[in-house]
Amino acid sequence: MITRNYKIAGKVVEISSLLNDVHDYCADYLTDEPADYSVVTSMDDIVFEREKSAHENELEGRPVHYYPDGYLEELAVYRKIADKMLDYDTILFHGSVIAVDGQGYLFTAKSGTGKSTHTSLWMKYFGDKAVMVNDDKPLLAVTEEGVTAYGTPYNGKHRRGANISVPLKAICILTRAENNSIAPVLPIQVYPLLIQQVNRPADPLKMQKTLELVDRLSEKTKLYKLGCNMDISAAVTAYEGMR
Repeated sequence: MITRNYKIAGKVVEISSLLNDVHDYCADYLTDEPADYSVVTSMDDIVFEREKSAHENELEGRPVHYYPDGYLEELAVYRKIADKMLDYDTILFHGSVIAVDGQGYLFTAKSGTGKSTHTSLWMKYFGDKAVMVNDDKPLLAVTEEGVTAYGTPYNGKHRRGANISVPLKAICILTRAENNSIAPVLPIQVYPLLIQQVNRPADPLKMQKTLELVDRLSEKTKLYKLGCNMDISAAVTAYEGMR
């Protein structure tokens, strides 16, 4: 086993893995601080991730793809981290978080809608004022004071993100539209999508905690729905509507 410590979302995790891939992947988060918790992977975890990926591809009509063991172990590690971080009122959310002037904005949508494309427009429009926090799977800590979005090593295929945290000002559900528009929405209007976009543990008690955190997240964060034509003007519409 290969064992090292990493500080992710304010907590130190001791990762013990069979292969080195996950340690290369998490290198920017390496620390010598003592661990708050640990995760250990086995070949059973790799087999589980392979079967899960094959099943998902089959359901969506995609060809079965061969993933190397190292990549599958990376997925297994983050699944275990996400499950454990529920103990710290922190939830994994599938979306793209960008910060402007130190405030975070999370864009989420069904796969293929264009979350990364939209936040790229923010980077282009705002320049150095904009910082990509995490382009795929940020961790969100839900506290009495509000919600904090954390960068993580798991930041998408283009590896866009940073080892930083920002207060989360808003969550925006992205849709394609001919004309740009943005409007606030109530939690009940977008609740099913919010549930789809979080990590959903197999353990019933952990799933119950996940649902509680989604409820608190939607209460403490402003929610919006954006119709976006993917022109750079969409970034202006979104920012002005949420600011």
